Amino acid sequence: MTLFTFLFFTALVGVLTWILTRRDNHSTTAGYFLAGRTLTGGYIAGSLLLTNLSTEQLVGLNGAAFKDGICVMAWEVLAGVALVIMALYFLPKYLRSGIATIPEFLEMRFNGTTRTITSVIFILAYALILLPIILYSGAMGMMGILDLHSLTGIENETALLWTTVWFIGIVGSIYAIFGGLRSVAVSDTLNGFGLLVGSVMIVVFALEAIGGGNPMESLAILRDAHPEKFNSLGTATSSVPFSTLFTGVILLNLFYWTTNQQIIQRTFAASSLAEGQRGVLIAGVFKVLAPLVLVLPGIIAFHLYAGREGFKPDQAYGTLVHDVLPSSLTGFFAAVMAGAILSSFNSALNSTATLFSLGVYRHWCPKSASDDAAVIRNGKIVGTIIAIFSMLAAPMLAGQNSLFGYLQKMNVLYFIPIFAVVLSGFLFRRGGARAANIALLGGCAILVLGYFVPPFSTLASKINEFHFAGLVFALLMAYQFVMSRVNPLSQPWEQKYSGDVDLTPWRWAKPLGIGIVLFVLTLYFSFADFSVLH
Repeated sequence: MTLFTFLFFTALVGVLTWILTRRDNHSTTAGYFLAGRTLTGGYIAGSLLLTNLSTEQLVGLNGAAFKDGICVMAWEVLAGVALVIMALYFLPKYLRSGIATIPEFLEMRFNGTTRTITSVIFILAYALILLPIILYSGAMGMMGILDLHSLTGIENETALLWTTVWFIGIVGSIYAIFGGLRSVAVSDTLNGFGLLVGSVMIVVFALEAIGGGNPMESLAILRDAHPEKFNSLGTATSSVPFSTLFTGVILLNLFYWTTNQQIIQRTFAASSLAEGQRGVLIAGVFKVLAPLVLVLPGIIAFHLYAGREGFKPDQAYGTLVHDVLPSSLTGFFAAVMAGAILSSFNSALNSTATLFSLGVYRHWCPKSASDDAAVIRNGKIVGTIIAIFSMLAAPMLAGQNSLFGYLQKMNVLYFIPIFAVVLSGFLFRRGGARAANIALLGGCAILVLGYFVPPFSTLASKINEFHFAGLVFALLMAYQFVMSRVNPLSQPWEQKYSGDVDLTPWRWAKPLGIGIVLFVLTLYFSFADFSVLH
């Protein structure tokens, strides 16, 4: 019954996506890579949320909450602040240029070399870091929730892992490579609704397992039993010390929600600035509420399983779901979990194909630049190659102690340099391409040295890796500022309006943005125990 329910809901999303997108025009680059610039606020919000929410979030962040408590909510609630900044500052600028990729903007701002360097960095990061992690964490989550050992009869752990990885990879590739961005956004929205319902059910059933009689009483029991888990201010030994919120943690959030091609590509496809802002800010509202499903279950799991010998934090969410979810709902939740996994995978893969086609292929093969069919065809070929590579690489991640920690550490390597160059492009209007290109390559090199090469890595670990990331960002910004004065452009850069999108802002954008920021501050103060900072 579980397997039937899983297959039914998975197939239902596929059929509905096909019905809603079968008449889409995929013959042009705008149609394939930008959904014909037709996405409205609801699709943008749903796609943003589900692309972000996958098993590395559900498993990894709840695992971090199992260990450190509510302070890890920083990754989610600060995302709400970053989305406000995206909606009010970055999105109007991006849509003014009518771009399809971040590297395309950097070419307009600096030169073609900047675009190529950024495109290659993105493609390598997605192929070597992001896509394998999505597939591995997704496969591990599916194996636990569906008990695939029993369902498939495959007893060998490694063989089952490979089989599950390839199943997820192949299905996700079909969406991303053959369906284009609109298929990704529609399937994301459909799966997003199911995942929202399923995740809330897990919290309700988990609170019932505590035995308080009702959710509020269970929360009171939980807080009385483990008050240290309900302090929003992380200690020096936690994975998110309070001081890092103002350096590496906020910078990673700002890059992720304002500059990360995998995430923000659907905002470039907005039918208007108003629709784009509405979608981004609706996503912001849900992100500040996300600790309910991404942090609280981890604390509940600590209450229930902390005494088990050999129990690992990253086992918290899967074990909790398996124990509290009624068997009749297991197939449904596994289906929406699979949807979240596929969403993250197909979004990253679609963005990778977009980056290659529009950022590398068109630059290296200018004779074919005007041939949309050739651009799309080569993007699909590269997407297929990268998907196969990711499916081969994913099982090699077995044995990582903390998926979420590993992902954040690896993300820093390219998040910081790219964000520094994009931000300087807006702020330092006389900054030139040479400084930007040196910042991109030099920033990546410094971070690799600081994270992986002694004695530099020893020094970086002494000041905290997030503080080190913040220090590198400050150095890159300072370098570009100085160069904009020492070797300035003859004329300050002026951004031109492409005319592709109506730039009339959403009337509720600023009030809602202010409300989100105030909610985040209130949340932190409500759960703050300042004594840990002494």
